[in-house]
Amino acid sequence: TIAGTGIDWLDGDTNTDTLWLNIMFMRIPLFDPDAFLLRLMPLIRMIFSPVMAVIWLAVVGGAVKILIEQFPLLRAQGQNVLAPGNLFLLYLGMVMIKTLHEFGHAAACRRHGGEVHVMGVMLLVFTPAPYMDATSSWGFRSRWQRMLVGGAGMIVEIFVAAIATFVWANTGPGTLHNLAYNMMFVASVSTVLFNGNPLLRYDGYYMLSDFLEIPNLYQRASRQVWFWVQRYLFGIRKLENPAHTRKEAAWLTVYGIFSYIYRVIVFGGMLLLVGDRFLIVGILMAVACVISWVLVPIGRLIHYLATSPELERQRPRAVGASVALALLVVCLIELIPFPGRFRAPGLLEAQNKSEVVNGVAGLFDALLVAPGSHVDAGQPLMRLKNPELDLELMAAKARTAETRSLLLQAMEQTAANLQPLQKRLESVTRQVERLERDQNSLLIRASQPGVWVAPEVKDFKGRWLPRGSDLGAIIDPSAFYFTATVSQSDVSRLFSLEIKSESVRIRGQAGWILAVKSLKIIPAGQSTLPSSALGWRGGGQVPVSASDPSGRRTIEPFFEIKASLEPRPEVAFLHGRSGEIRFSLPPEPLLHQWIRRLRQVLQKRYQL
Repeated sequence: TIAGTGIDWLDGDTNTDTLWLNIMFMRIPLFDPDAFLLRLMPLIRMIFSPVMAVIWLAVVGGAVKILIEQFPLLRAQGQNVLAPGNLFLLYLGMVMIKTLHEFGHAAACRRHGGEVHVMGVMLLVFTPAPYMDATSSWGFRSRWQRMLVGGAGMIVEIFVAAIATFVWANTGPGTLHNLAYNMMFVASVSTVLFNGNPLLRYDGYYMLSDFLEIPNLYQRASRQVWFWVQRYLFGIRKLENPAHTRKEAAWLTVYGIFSYIYRVIVFGGMLLLVGDRFLIVGILMAVACVISWVLVPIGRLIHYLATSPELERQRPRAVGASVALALLVVCLIELIPFPGRFRAPGLLEAQNKSEVVNGVAGLFDALLVAPGSHVDAGQPLMRLKNPELDLELMAAKARTAETRSLLLQAMEQTAANLQPLQKRLESVTRQVERLERDQNSLLIRASQPGVWVAPEVKDFKGRWLPRGSDLGAIIDPSAFYFTATVSQSDVSRLFSLEIKSESVRIRGQAGWILAVKSLKIIPAGQSTLPSSALGWRGGGQVPVSASDPSGRRTIEPFFEIKASLEPRPEVAFLHGRSGEIRFSLPPEPLLHQWIRRLRQVLQKRYQL
């Protein structure tokens, strides 16, 4: 077994997974670390001790608390993890985490008497990463020791990530802060998707195999599934069941099916990743995968049906069952039409609404109407105060009174001063009128009838509100439409008149289907979302630019649609509620739908 970034496989295994793992995870041995580990044995014994286990729990528990408390900030920074300026720190964090991960495997193996003689570099999808050979742990009699060696890399990785969490939480923006975040990111993604996942032959796989005491779990699971095919599909009775008990047979069958599905998904993702960086290599690997996963198994099945001695008496049944199964699959994916559909995210918006803003700066004084109340046009909502404005108004009125007195005096004594004084009086009068309008604007009023919505009003107490601050909105609850964003991959069908029907489901009440009365398509690509709630930053589905602080500028253009909905008394129509609109298409065979999706992916990612 090679423990390299937690990636293990059997030497000599000639299945397809091993072939591609060896291509995408090539190993280059560099030196023998065993003597170095022997010198570190006092430290290794201290690390793998009950005291250290308590420290590990305390540190990881504290880090989890920090992550929960600062999750919004954590998620926001995650939008920039693949930004070009962060790639170097991401790779540096991966190298540091994975080096310590491998030393965790090696130290645990040496702690229990195993030897580690190989350390080197693995090309992890053509990206250098460290690895170590910890195969000697297979000789341990205790399954708990073997499981500890398998999980030691993840244990060390999580501990280092926890320390990085404390560094991240206590540093400001900068290189150290970003490096700590990248180490946290690498540790979490690799542990969840790869190392800790038992469906792939990484650390979690060997730990599960040792826990169940089922050696060669993947090979035996494959043989178990093949046993069921031979026994019940081909009718071969004289076969030895790979499982010793019914419980073990169930374990092997479930594991064999789910691990195969997960491996196909993971390898498909790896092919896309390689294709993003090396398009020609990705295409060649995809062709080779089709040959290895489709053509070669079909060829082996045909050879088995034609020549296997096991089918001496059951060959007609086996051939007939295989042909029938193939025809059934062909009918399912090529001949039988299935309903087609696509979805687009969106949100409810009131047809008549007005934003409430303050026309003059002021200090929040009092809330006159509770948010959520129905208000009439012109009704006061909240009051601000501005002492400086009051003083300016008093001074302007005093200047007005002074000017009037001077004007009366000039009319009696100095006629030459009348014209300048009249112009001054007009100026100060206009100033008083402006200041009085500003003072009246300190009383915020509703511009239309509707519901007063002010979700942030609780934060206004004691705040100075600059002019033009967003104070809330007045929403007319009698009429809503659903605004949705359709991606470029689906917009062709939106304009092709293939749509049979549309329906909307609102999150939180998805059990109720809202019919669409009318649909308006805005025939122009856009790049600014109607609300940040639809983008990644607001928890939505639409990819947005990491450099846009508003979270509304999309990475690629989209088309906006507005749907007028049939109201239902069971569904609460609230401005800003998110949901999805579903477009039903004419029935079409699954193969045609899959080919269209594949072409869309190739066109979107590689412009093919």
